[in-house]
Amino acid sequence: MTADLRALKIGVLVPYTNTNLEPDLMLMRPEGCSLHFERLGDYDIDEIPDSSQMARLGASDLTETLRLISGVRPKAVLYGCTSATLTHGTGFDRDLAAKIKAGSGAISLTAAGSVVAALKALGARKIGFSSPYVGQINDEAVAFLADEGIETVARADIGRNLGNYGQGELTPDEVFDLALRVNQPGVEAIVLSCTDMRSVEAVARIEKETGKPVVTSNQAMIFALCRALGLPRPDGAPGRLFERL
Repeated sequence: MTADLRALKIGVLVPYTNTNLEPDLMLMRPEGCSLHFERLGDYDIDEIPDSSQMARLGASDLTETLRLISGVRPKAVLYGCTSATLTHGTGFDRDLAAKIKAGSGAISLTAAGSVVAALKALGARKIGFSSPYVGQINDEAVAFLADEGIETVARADIGRNLGNYGQGELTPDEVFDLALRVNQPGVEAIVLSCTDMRSVEAVARIEKETGKPVVTSNQAMIFALCRALGLPRPDGAPGRLFERL
């Protein structure tokens, strides 16, 4: 581990209405890394972030975004929206990661790809899936995971359409309750999908209550980052997932 607290520059691409990805990543920041954020647009702030809106975000042109984040000479770039690639499928997710790598010259990790990597590291093939998404995105998420050999045994959403700020306004207590709804027999791990949901703060409590590992979008990206760079578990990173480093 390097003694220089800013030796490794990590770029993060974050949807422009997302208010929780940055605090979460700062909480879990690996020692020796500095985080540098660039915002993503190309979705309608006044519309429900449904499948079409998130697919539009995923397909948006990143040329200028990557030019700007490349200015910090990042070692890795994280793509911080899970649903933007869940809506397109696994092949799109891998292709987007490759494009980001080519455009930034850095290791590239997507939120959706990191969730899959985290589940495979845990050996979890049957999951409970919880999210604040509208129904169609949840259908697409289940299909995405199935393509990776992961079966969704139970799933839950918040039960109402949330706007672009509504997802980020859910409390950790609401996230806890959402997670417990998928704690059913046969579930080997609980997934909390969405980089703007305050899941990281609830991980330890959920794992204590259910006895099952929890994977969140933001936690999974930090796990994948640490594994890619050979970094130890960050002090602020919660969950049994980090025992796999």
